[in-house]
Amino acid sequence: MALDKNIFSVPNNERSIDSFKTRLAQGGARPNLFEVEMDFPSGVGIFDDEIENTTHRMMIKGAQLPASNIAEVIVPFRGRQLKVAGDRRFDPWTITVVNDGDFKLRQAFERWANFIIKVSDGSGTITPSDYFADWRVNQLGRAQTDLNTRGDQSGATLPVLRRYNMRGCWPSAVSAIELSYDTQDAIEEFQVTLQVQWWEAYDSNNQDSVV
Repeated sequence: MALDKNIFSVPNNERSIDSFKTRLAQGGARPNLFEVEMDFPSGVGIFDDEIENTTHRMMIKGAQLPASNIAEVIVPFRGRQLKVAGDRRFDPWTITVVNDGDFKLRQAFERWANFIIKVSDGSGTITPSDYFADWRVNQLGRAQTDLNTRGDQSGATLPVLRRYNMRGCWPSAVSAIELSYDTQDAIEEFQVTLQVQWWEAYDSNNQDSVV
């Protein structure tokens, strides 16, 4: 059976920079336009004030939109391998935090970890729901809009293009902060690794999970 050569034809205008430009919605998503909304368990006893939460979410310098992983189950068959879908896996989620002079966020994560397992005697909270917390990471857009916006101190608003709700988070690692006489012109940072039970993704309308 001969192939129809027309199936390989592409209109010339589909290869143009103008055609690409029309498909790049909102100029493309930018990796430096994001915010992390934090939530600590009530037993930790911090950040109950929404104003404090709003202020300190600006100190999250780095994060990720989470990966989507499905493991494979390999079934051997006569020298071949059949790969079928296994179980969902949710990677740990790592954030980078800028350390300000009052150590408020550093203290928050250290107290959260100590709430789970105390450094003094190994005791701690035994009910997972007591130390789990839901966190959110928002991909922000550039165009000002009244839809699902976040205001900054200047009064400008940015749209939330996509939101990921990270369910059942708890910190499994709070990294060291390196100190050195040799370090100049730098502000301290540290990483926190959060274990995640699962995540849900929402579009700009923030109505129903789209995944």
